[in-house]
Amino acid sequence: MLRVEELRAGYDGGTVLRGITLAVSVGGVHAIVGHNGAGKTTLLHAIAGLVRPSAGRIRLDDRDLTGLPVHRIARAGVALVPQGRRVFASLTVAEHLALSRPRRTRSTPTWTVRRVLDLVPALGRRLAHRGAQLSGGEQQMLAIARALLLQPRLLLLDEPTEGLGPAVVQQIRDVIATLAAEDVAVLLATPHPELAIGGAGYISVLETGRVVATLDRDTARAAAAALIAVLSPTPPARAATGSTATTQFRPAETADVPSAPDEQGEPHARRHR
Repeated sequence: MLRVEELRAGYDGGTVLRGITLAVSVGGVHAIVGHNGAGKTTLLHAIAGLVRPSAGRIRLDDRDLTGLPVHRIARAGVALVPQGRRVFASLTVAEHLALSRPRRTRSTPTWTVRRVLDLVPALGRRLAHRGAQLSGGEQQMLAIARALLLQPRLLLLDEPTEGLGPAVVQQIRDVIATLAAEDVAVLLATPHPELAIGGAGYISVLETGRVVATLDRDTARAAAAALIAVLSPTPPARAATGSTATTQFRPAETADVPSAPDEQGEPHARRHR
């Protein structure tokens, strides 16, 4: 499915990603976790075509997507749900869904408006409401629904549970599990490893633009407490020694494959960048 090999990318001549290698299988969920500024969003944007790689390869099945324009990558089956949701404040839910046009396919579209509303029924009760009238959780569900109508084979989720309460987080976890069962590959970026542990097949730890470890589900669960401590806002090991605490998660060479996230919660439209 997706394979990223030795990817390097950045902005204005600077380097953010320093040789990223990972993979996501069909129906797999792969989580990228790391502190803010580690390069998670840059990685998703590079895969989606919003940031041009300076080196490395991005392949979807046997197709090389490296450096292609955004619209061609989208047509190849890649959809991005950006951080901060980015719904249109003045458009209704129904209008948002009408704007999404599926990529050309010889078969019947997997995701229709009816199907996405079955997946996120709360939106069906809010079709006439404008983006600015939705809660944060509803906005996130709308952003996911809008992306699904593009018929993606690979869904990129950038911090999908940011600012949301536990109930919504669980709803998003359920949606991701459903997508994986439908053979949609999911690459999720989050600063909160606890959101990925249990739902992701693989979790890669990103630090200063490098993958310092990739853990499978069982290893991540066994090391959950240490992993959460390392990625907390003030990692104890760093505060005490100044060293890179993630070295305890540097076992095997970086592997590659799937990851997963969570659900919704808060009131009213709030933008996060």
